[in-house]
Amino acid sequence: MDIAINVVLTLVGLAMLCFGGNWLVNGGVVIAKKLRISNLIIGMTVVAYGTSTPELAASIVAAGEHSDIILGNIIGSNIANVGMVIAIAAIMVPLVVSRSTLRKEIPIMLGVSLLLIALSLDGELSQYDGIILMGSLIPLTIFIYKDAKKHRNENNTDTSGTKNKVYLKAAGLIVLGVALLGVGAYLTVENAVVLATEFGLSEKLIGLTVIAIGTSLPELITSIIAIRKGHTDIGVGNIIGSNIYNILMIMGVGATLGSVIIASEVFIDYAIMIAFSASLLVALKMGVINRIMGIVLAVAYVAFLVIAFLI
Repeated sequence: MDIAINVVLTLVGLAMLCFGGNWLVNGGVVIAKKLRISNLIIGMTVVAYGTSTPELAASIVAAGEHSDIILGNIIGSNIANVGMVIAIAAIMVPLVVSRSTLRKEIPIMLGVSLLLIALSLDGELSQYDGIILMGSLIPLTIFIYKDAKKHRNENNTDTSGTKNKVYLKAAGLIVLGVALLGVGAYLTVENAVVLATEFGLSEKLIGLTVIAIGTSLPELITSIIAIRKGHTDIGVGNIIGSNIYNILMIMGVGATLGSVIIASEVFIDYAIMIAFSASLLVALKMGVINRIMGIVLAVAYVAFLVIAFLI
């Protein structure tokens, strides 16, 4: 009976994720048009931060006593964002990737991942390391702001009339969307963990797989909705922004609240995370993440899950 309740609550959480993702995308697109900012920038900021709130909540709750969950959640989420979210989206519709994304945003994502590895070499992510990670958000924010300002100057569209009302409505959609994503992810993850523990899974494995997949559902739902609406830049930008934010802000908060111990086998997970992220550079020549690449990513992710459960 208890397991049946957990299943129902998990489904309720998934439904909230769907509605929340839809409202978040709608609000983000409206703001992008009215502020004359590219959809990619909105995807990397408002939408990415919003869909990463489940990871942040999970890290705050797990800080200190359950550091394995924090680490597994961040690494697993970044792998799932590419191997699950990008893969499914590309299988649905080939994703056209702009040259600027390949030249700037993807290398930033890889650079942030390498920074995490460098800080982990001493076997611990200390509170000072957490501050370094969060502090790195400052130059990133400045870069995004300057890029957004450039796009705004290049796109001189009329935003007169009912601008304030439009902003208010868009802000309301974003707030409601983020709230539903947060609650929906909490219900999904909490009840999925209960179901997983019934089968005797370890804390690290739960963080790397069950919780990681659960907290990546907002990215999945939001990206799919954005792509179905024709906003592929928001879908891709959402993943890149989420992966960057997961490391700098969420891991930064987790390490600052309580040091995270890095076991030697974690570096294997780091390598897998880097490999999935670097795979997006394959689109450099083609300028598109096509269905074949989506299938390859999906197969690789399934293989990763199978190996994770078997080892």
